[in-house]
Amino acid sequence: MFKQLHPASIEFSSMLTHLPISQDDRLADMLSRNKEWAKKVQSEQPRFFTTSAKGQSPKILWIGCSDSRVPAEQIVQCAPGDLFVHRNIANLCPHTDMNCLSVLQYAVDVLQVEHIIVCGHYGCGGVQAATANQFYGLIDSWLCNIKDVYRANREHLEAVEDITSRQELLVELNVSNTVHNICHSPVVQGAWERKQKLSVHAWCYGLEDGLIRELGLVISEQEEVEAVYKMAVMEKTVSTKASETH
Repeated sequence: MFKQLHPASIEFSSMLTHLPISQDDRLADMLSRNKEWAKKVQSEQPRFFTTSAKGQSPKILWIGCSDSRVPAEQIVQCAPGDLFVHRNIANLCPHTDMNCLSVLQYAVDVLQVEHIIVCGHYGCGGVQAATANQFYGLIDSWLCNIKDVYRANREHLEAVEDITSRQELLVELNVSNTVHNICHSPVVQGAWERKQKLSVHAWCYGLEDGLIRELGLVISEQEEVEAVYKMAVMEKTVSTKASETH
């Protein structure tokens, strides 16, 4: 015997069948290109989707900007499954951002990535907005993270007279700050205490030439972190467990 549907379910199902189909040619084109891509991949790699559906095992976490001109997989020519990606305005990782920190923990603890790449880009609208002294709304609270980087490096930045060059320098400093924030997190420090292989890199992408610059900052162990930020993560865990037994 068939299960009787609740009237609300029937009504909702009816609504779905009468939803208007989008007339936007761009969306139709995207769906068409998706079918072409899937067909091409299936033809060239018959087991690709079957294998992909079983799980992921990327070795790189990419933290980048949401800017539509900086698609992670495309600019480094990676295939689906090669990168675990998190993007937000101006590639930040504040200590209070549970979204980014959750991605970080999953990537490090579950996927056990070996590299974390923070990739900013020159001409970043978030960085430009942070230095514009204008009111934008909700995003102003987010941009304060970049303003803090500016304040901490004010003398160095304001020694650069050309505004564009100054903003490019702030882009690089902002990337470096995100790298340090990641390294200060208990997730990353816990991985290092477990002797897990993990390096955090600072990169920057050029919109004008499509090239990525390494900024000369790579942190691969807890000893490279400033003393005030170091945490005895494993020791604290053992201590807490021990106290529970008494």
